[in-house]
Amino acid sequence: MNAVVATSVFAGFMVLTVALGLLALRGRGGGGGGLAEWSVGGRSLGAVFIWVLMAGEGYTSFSYLGAAGWGYNYGAPVLYVIAYMSCGYALGYLVGPTLWGYARRHGLVGITDMVAHRFRRPWLGAVVAVLATVFLLPYIQLQITGMGVVVSTISYGAISLNWAYFVAFAVTTGFVVVSGLRGSAWVSVLKDVMVIGTLGFLAFYVPVHYFDGYGPFLDRIVSEKSEWLTFPGHGDSGLGEAWFISTSFLNSLTVVIFPTTVAGYLGARNADVLRRNAMWLPAYNVLLFVPMLLGMAALFVVPGLVGADSNLALFELVTDSLPAWAVGVVGVAAALSSIVPMAVFMLVIGTMWGRSVLSIVPRWRQRQKGAAQIVVVVAGGLALLLTYLAPNTLVRLSLISYEGMAQLLPMVLLALVWRRLTFAGAFSGLAVGVSVVCVLVFRGDDPVWGVNAGLVALAANLVVALAVTYAGPRDRDERPDDEVLARDEIEPPTGTAATV
Repeated sequence: MNAVVATSVFAGFMVLTVALGLLALRGRGGGGGGLAEWSVGGRSLGAVFIWVLMAGEGYTSFSYLGAAGWGYNYGAPVLYVIAYMSCGYALGYLVGPTLWGYARRHGLVGITDMVAHRFRRPWLGAVVAVLATVFLLPYIQLQITGMGVVVSTISYGAISLNWAYFVAFAVTTGFVVVSGLRGSAWVSVLKDVMVIGTLGFLAFYVPVHYFDGYGPFLDRIVSEKSEWLTFPGHGDSGLGEAWFISTSFLNSLTVVIFPTTVAGYLGARNADVLRRNAMWLPAYNVLLFVPMLLGMAALFVVPGLVGADSNLALFELVTDSLPAWAVGVVGVAAALSSIVPMAVFMLVIGTMWGRSVLSIVPRWRQRQKGAAQIVVVVAGGLALLLTYLAPNTLVRLSLISYEGMAQLLPMVLLALVWRRLTFAGAFSGLAVGVSVVCVLVFRGDDPVWGVNAGLVALAANLVVALAVTYAGPRDRDERPDDEVLARDEIEPPTGTAATV
């Protein structure tokens, strides 16, 4: 009976999710419009939609599963998530309007466009699209896996993991192919209502139900689990102070040029929307403390979870103490935390390929939106297929996803603010950075002397890029004026920064 109730609640909300995504097409010509309308919402999203979209892209299934699991396994090191996201939002106050202004001036819809335009080499955009896809596909697979685990758990095992994986793929593809970024923004509204409501409730309910309040709960952590409250946390994790600082620093830089983040930037109506958004987004980080604390609460309620089972720490508490309908509601919030970011990941991959890779073929050049929509289905289907057939393949790739994406920083961001950077310098640095991070991670040397391997690779990347730029000739096709960012793309208008 519990399985029927929880599954019915979940199914009803999934129907609502698809309906919301499709309703986003109202007044937009029935799904018409070009690639810019589909991929960046016609650059017309206001402050509220941008806030829920970018918060939704950052608040993934990791927040319900991974954050609780890390809190359960290690404790204090999991706080790096809050540190890097908050610092990244601060950097986004400057970087977001910069990228938005550059893309608007030149009619660009993603980082591959920017790279190709900056260096006047269309094929370079295709190379970056392929590289970014390798780093993004694991995120799609991880969201599919995360949602599958959630759905199977809240159904009390009635829905198998394989069916749950397919539901994740089908629901997401169902609305993102048709409605694009605008549909993702609409679904993000439902997701945020569910996330804020469920986590707010659990933050109050779990400590009171199991420990008679926060005081006794925190007293038990301090007296019985003090190792979880200091670096490097519980066990021989190697996640000490140097790792925390280097990872927070690297990820805060990377998140501002992450293709999915840039998609949110480019969907904004104007640059001031992004500045206000950068001030509002840190408030969302408060929610991240809840699964972290609940993961530590699970240490006392369900001790002995090991391996992947530790990621279920939060849901072990939920299914243990809540009625079936409430379990279904919490499961919906967690599932939507997989669907929204997965939709944006798929959308960005489709946009990059439709714009930079398939457009090289003459027959697809005038059908970029159609090509992008096909790629969305293919990318999602590939991630789903590998989830079934070779789950460890993409999990291994996910080890280098964020650290690998960081190697695009000089080519995407430095190149826009420093026109002296040459193509040879940027490309050489990228090749060295990606090579170094792959070698270090797959050899098991991450962290390196306690420092995040991605930061070591980025340092090598920058050294090579600068050395080749200064030692070699300038680009022959360098634009003397066009590549210089307009002043209002770098500096906020007077009086704008404080406007809310």
